[in-house]
Amino acid sequence: MKKPSLALTVSILWIFRILAALIMLQTLYFKFSAQPESVHLFTTLGMEPWGRIGIGSLELVASALILYPRTTPYGALLGLGLMAGAIFFHLTKLGIRWDGDYTLFAYAVIAFISCAVLIIAYRNVLLQRIGIIKS
Repeated sequence: MKKPSLALTVSILWIFRILAALIMLQTLYFKFSAQPESVHLFTTLGMEPWGRIGIGSLELVASALILYPRTTPYGALLGLGLMAGAIFFHLTKLGIRWDGDYTLFAYAVIAFISCAVLIIAYRNVLLQRIGIIKS
C-alpha cells in the first residue's frame, strides 16, 4: 500500500487546524461582547464574568497558536484542554442541549477531535520538547 504524499497530509492537517481555530474564534464575539446567551451560560456555570473573558482569551491564544505552523501542537494542547472543559460542563451542568439546540456541544466535540488529531500528528514534536524523544 502506498503512503499518502506529504502534500496531502499537510492539506488534511490544515483542515483540522482551520476547523478547530474557526470554532473557537467564532464564539469570541459572543464572549467578548457579553451577549445575553454567553452571559447566561457562564452565569449558569457560576463563572460570569471572569470565566467568560478568561476562557475567551485562552481560546483566542489557542486559535492563534494552532494557525501558526511552528506552534500548532501547543495550541492544539491548549484547545484540547479547553474543549474537554466545555464537554465536561455540557455533560454535567449545562446539558447536551443548551438553549434549545445541540450546536455548542457539537462544536466542542468537533474542536476536541480536531485538536486531538493535531496532537497525534505532532506527537513527536511534543515528545521531543519534553525530552522523551531525543532529536
